[in-house]
Amino acid sequence: MTFKTEQEAFWQGSFGEKYIERNAGEQLLASNIAFFARSLRSAGALSSMIEFGANIGMNLQALKQLYPHAAQFGIEINETAARQLATVIPPDNVFQASLLDHEIADAFDLVLIKGVLIHINPDHLTTVYDSLHAATGRYLMIAEYYNPSPVSIPYRGHSDRLFKRDFCGEVLDRFDDLQLIDYGFSYHRDPCFPQDDINWFLLEKTR
Repeated sequence: MTFKTEQEAFWQGSFGEKYIERNAGEQLLASNIAFFARSLRSAGALSSMIEFGANIGMNLQALKQLYPHAAQFGIEINETAARQLATVIPPDNVFQASLLDHEIADAFDLVLIKGVLIHINPDHLTTVYDSLHAATGRYLMIAEYYNPSPVSIPYRGHSDRLFKRDFCGEVLDRFDDLQLIDYGFSYHRDPCFPQDDINWFLLEKTR
């Protein structure tokens, strides 16, 4: 696989595989179920969903508990993670690809990106924004670290691997057919269902 950015190669490689080990388990699944039950409270029924950067499917597993009949799809750059994802959702619904290259032909009731935009090279964010928008049939959920202005911070000893900004604001400015219908914050010290200090935003496509 040929990559356009250093960040893509980083996540396809050994660091991406170590991420798998840190982000699994029953506690994370329980936290994710609580997270989506809260963050999707303003959404209606969902019959299809796709996650951009699905990893091994911990988010999709949680969503399956809430929407058991919804068809699920996922895009994942790391080969090892994509193989595990194919044990969670149908293998034909797994796209092992970079978000910068893969084109989605269909539209889905819910498009999800959670903890992924922060790792995209900022020069290529608009490519991902356009893909997210194109795939959105009704709802788009963005769940990322927030900062009012763009900033790069060290990430586990690496530079230029984690970027914070107002992702949702940039998406809203780019597409006038999206409107914000709900938002919130999840705290890493929540006594029952901790998340990773992420701000989440639920957008609805209006036409």
